[in-house]
Amino acid sequence: MFPLPVLVKSLGKYKIWLKYADKTEGVVDLSSLAGKGVFEIWENGSCFENVFIDPISNAIAWNEELDLCPDNLYLEIKGVSFEFWKKNELADASN
Repeated sequence: MFPLPVLVKSLGKYKIWLKYADKTEGVVDLSSLAGKGVFEIWENGSCFENVFIDPISNAIAWNEELDLCPDNLYLEIKGVSFEFWKKNELADASN
């Protein structure tokens, strides 16, 4: 099971800083999403700055319609694929 996000902050310019319950933390650059489809909303005023952790889903969110999976962001911070993470998670659980 992935650790839950506990803190998120906008760093501006489509970057966010995240911290997870296992003390993993880091910066994720979301600029590749900016201005595309539902992410056009980030172009409006200070929308990107209003990032938060949804208290129900634990998603990284900007409003009720726009959120990102915290698990994928965790893997990006760790710099590993899901397959790599899962293999190591299973190995740790058996020890």
